[in-house]
Amino acid sequence: MDVTDYRTFNRDNWDERAPLHAASTDYAFAEFQADPSFLSEVVRFDLPRLGDIRGLRGVHLQCHIGTDTLSLARLGADMTGLDFSPASLAQARKLAEDTGTAIEFVESDVYEAIPALGAERFDLVYTGIGALCWLPDVRRWAETVAGLLRPGGRLFIREGHPVLWSIDETQDRLVIGYPYFETGEPMVFDDGSTYVETTGKITKTVTHEWNHGLGEIIGALLAAGLTLTAVTEHDSVPWEALPGKMIHDKHGEWRLIEHRERLPLSYTLQARKD
Repeated sequence: MDVTDYRTFNRDNWDERAPLHAASTDYAFAEFQADPSFLSEVVRFDLPRLGDIRGLRGVHLQCHIGTDTLSLARLGADMTGLDFSPASLAQARKLAEDTGTAIEFVESDVYEAIPALGAERFDLVYTGIGALCWLPDVRRWAETVAGLLRPGGRLFIREGHPVLWSIDETQDRLVIGYPYFETGEPMVFDDGSTYVETTGKITKTVTHEWNHGLGEIIGALLAAGLTLTAVTEHDSVPWEALPGKMIHDKHGEWRLIEHRERLPLSYTLQARKD
């Protein structure tokens, strides 16, 4: 597969998703604009693990429409957001402008982040839910993270668990239907839906995705010279990943209705560059 093929398919898909997401209540643009203290549910979930980030220079890789980026900026970090979708960045810049927040948004593929942003510039590299599945090579991602961090800087990531990504959500039972480990060829999907409630239509429906095992992710970070400092697996995730099998709690998280102990749904990982 030509490496540019997946980028083209996925960028076209995200360019169409961006305005639909910005208009949906799920991303809460109105709340961000009305309340200067409002934070995204994803960032709020990890506040105990994030700690004090005031004054840190941070970059949010694969930032999409910028709600988590803005939330980190509201916690006091000097944030930059990076994404390959110009339509997503247009929405992110508008949100930052509408809320009076100084955030630099840069258009770039994540693998090109170092030439786009500069090496060893950041105290914090942040990656949020639903990012790694769009990348074919987790080792190259880890090398990028290491190259962006200053000595003493840290990676903070919360992601859907690779066991969850391997579940076929269309089945009545919990069935492994997709790869757990990274594969040379992508999983190719043709799906006109997106994960927010919307009446809008997506015409660029084909996407290319990969899973990466938790050991592969940790091993890639160690190979890139980072030191693992924390890993927490969670029984919740911030979207209805398994429709009809989950319940929504008051904090915006979704959990299995039955047998929560059987399936990890997400994880938070931190690593440091010495």
